[in-house]
Amino acid sequence: MLFMVIESFKTHSLTEVQRRFQTEGRLMPDGLTYVASWMSVDGTKCYQLMDTPMMELLDQWISNWKDLVDFEAIQVETSAEFWAKRP
Repeated sequence: MLFMVIESFKTHSLTEVQRRFQTEGRLMPDGLTYVASWMSVDGTKCYQLMDTPMMELLDQWISNWKDLVDFEAIQVETSAEFWAKRP
């Protein structure tokens, strides 16, 4: 399952997010795969594409960061996959 994860950094947490990422990495459980990410120009949001066979793995990763970041996870699929299912 693919998820577009929208991370909104809590007030004044950007420096701490950077520090944690540099010292501890993404803190992802085995089975959760990082695909790609993009930052908003103002540095308040990060958009990450994540792949996982189980939603529980995504929830576990989110719990490692929720003290610094608010999350919205939206299940997505490629446009080709979406349109292939249409009659």
